[in-house]
Parts: sequence; C-alpha cells; structure tokens
Amino acid sequence: MKAIDGVVVKELVTHADQRGFFREVIRETDEFFDHFGQWSHSMMYAGAAKAWHIHKLQTDYWYVIGALKVALYDTRDGSPTKGTLMEFLMGDGHATCVKIPPGVAHGCRALEQSHILYLTSNVYAPEDEGRIPHDDPTIGYDWTAGPSIK
Repeated sequence: MKAIDGVVVKELVTHADQRGFFREVIRETDEFFDHFGQWSHSMMYAGAAKAWHIHKLQTDYWYVIGALKVALYDTRDGSPTKGTLMEFLMGDGHATCVKIPPGVAHGCRALEQSHILYLTSNVYAPEDEGRIPHDDPTIGYDWTAGPSIK
C-alpha cells in the first residue's frame, strides 16, 4: 500500500483473556497525536458508503468497531504524495487507528454494520467541512468494488 504523507496508521495492541479484551487507541503522548477538539461516534449500516469528505484545517483520528473499507486521497498542493490514493481495511479484524490530516479526502464503505469512533483536532465548524462527489473522475475510485482477488 502506498502511503500518503502525514497519514499515520497505528497498529493497536490487544490484551485478551477469558473475560474479553482491552485495547488502547490513542494516548496524548503518541507522536502522531496533535490535540483534541471533539469526540464523535458514527454508525453505518452494511453496504453504506460515505465519500468524499475533506477538511481545510481539521485532523481526524478514526477507530472502527465492525469492518470498513477506507479510502484516502491526497489533494494537497505541495504534498510529495499529491494524487496518491490509499486503501485499507479497519475494524475488528484490523485493529488500527488512523490519523487523517487536513487536505486528505476520506471516505469509507461498511462491510457490515460498523461504528466509527473519532477524535477531531477542532470542534465542528461548517466552514471547514468539504465534500467531493463519490464518483469524482479525478480520483477514479469505485466504491462498489469488492476486495481484490489475489
């Protein structure tokens, strides 16, 4: 997977026993964590897709319960990875947290009913919210495609 500059995917450690598990997602001392503005929760039904969303100023930190196919696209002028598309799975089988910097378009498709628990660096501000059509030809991403066959 080609990485986008500034995007950080943190592999999480799970401590499991007969009672269940414990997993830390983000610490304020993590090198990739900047600061906290808001904590939000989004639930998606199986098959639903949300794309493309983008911010001018806000950084997002996602953690997923369920299973999502996530796609990111770098729109930032001057970025060494401008035009790069990044795709990966998040959720129960892929215990990760992802940092999505401003200017990186992001979207996801729920492979089953899923929850996104996410921190943002700022509180909600309508003027920072941006949208790109899900079928934007510049990005050329197919949200209906299944996992690649290998």
